Amino acid sequence: MFEKTDHAENRQIRMSENNNTLSQLGHCHGETAVTLAPGRKCGPIMCEINGVYLASQCLSHSSTADSYRSQRDQLSHSLHLRDLGGIHLYPMGSSSSRLYSALAQTLSTPTAQAESCPQGALDVEPCDPDELLKECEEVLRNRPPRLHRTFVLPKNHTYHGRPIRVMQWNILAQALGEGKDSFVQCPLDALNWAERKYLILEEILTYRPDILCLQEVDHYFDTFQPILNSLGYHGTFCPKPWSPCLDVEHNNGPDGCALFFSRDRFELVDSASIRLVAAMLKTNQVAIVQTLRCRETGSLLCVAVTHLKARSGWERLRSAQGSDLLRNLQTATGGCEGVPLLVCGDFNAEPSEDVYRRFSSSSLDLDSAYKQLSADGQTEPPYTTWKIRPTGESCNTLDYIWYSRHALRVEAVLEFPTADQIGPNRLPSYNYPSDHLSLVCDFSLLDKSNRLQ
Repeated sequence: MFEKTDHAENRQIRMSENNNTLSQLGHCHGETAVTLAPGRKCGPIMCEINGVYLASQCLSHSSTADSYRSQRDQLSHSLHLRDLGGIHLYPMGSSSSRLYSALAQTLSTPTAQAESCPQGALDVEPCDPDELLKECEEVLRNRPPRLHRTFVLPKNHTYHGRPIRVMQWNILAQALGEGKDSFVQCPLDALNWAERKYLILEEILTYRPDILCLQEVDHYFDTFQPILNSLGYHGTFCPKPWSPCLDVEHNNGPDGCALFFSRDRFELVDSASIRLVAAMLKTNQVAIVQTLRCRETGSLLCVAVTHLKARSGWERLRSAQGSDLLRNLQTATGGCEGVPLLVCGDFNAEPSEDVYRRFSSSSLDLDSAYKQLSADGQTEPPYTTWKIRPTGESCNTLDYIWYSRHALRVEAVLEFPTADQIGPNRLPSYNYPSDHLSLVCDFSLLDKSNRLQ
């Protein structure tokens, strides 16, 4: 059904000039240690207030409890709060990398100090993606080349207008990778955040999606929001209410879902962060649903990102969560004949599970884009995640990009690396930062797509 074309390049080791992109971004203030936790360096922090997360300036230049309380009180004043005594403070990362300047710029503004979870466009200096990619390659020069992947295209296909590139990726929360997930064949230094963040950025910059959907994001405020904002993306983050990252010592705050889109191509019409419900009870899993308007055509597009409950034994809960998400999507799109829909996520479910069947048989007329890789166009790939834990090797298909059949056409799909390419130690590894592979698809909107009236 599809034929291959090589759009991937092996990593090229190219030296950056001294005034490279990330150097120009500078350092976040506050590198001295504080008593957030033993051995913890200071970074920007996030507060939880009645389930709402607020980002603000880092507590810095102090190592005493009195100074910490003093700065906490100053933070309370800047956020217009009367008391922080019962509020959890989540450190949002060390400032030891050159990646953090955009955040420092953001946190110096009154709006960042007063508003909850800064989203969207921030007042940061634009960044050249080519220069940033070069710097990623330079930092990673001592690691093996990244996994070589190719796009698969329909035979005799021609693009109908400029395609919309979508990336779906569970990037592996840093706290979970180092503290809980027990990847027994992955050397611990391969998970070092100082370099792993560059591997993640390299993957994103290589494919440059128009829409980027991420799960297990626990470095949103100190890395992904400022960096991707400087690259022209609007971002939204929705943390898990009870993130397992918070059980890990020296964590970087809760993990959650993030949705980014190119401001050059889209503008935001509507946005909702949803805590998924099962049996009328709120669960620990979340979703972001946004309606976008294409600047070129005026067409509307609804995009959702989610991460359903993990592990075997929870199939019924995943099914209920999927049903709740479908109900929300029905409302957001107006049903099958409404706004075209893209749903990206780590569903933690094989195609044999009920939640998969619910999506494939939904009245929203959804199909899974990665079935296009199969000869008959009806079979999912053999794996989207491949890891080795103490309990054994796990090779599963859990990640999907669902799309409206009646309104969108798949123009290209990024195929997965082979078992030989991945290697006997599986994922993550020195040349791939997550236990999940990214899914990247090009779509075109069909003529029947709705337009903003």
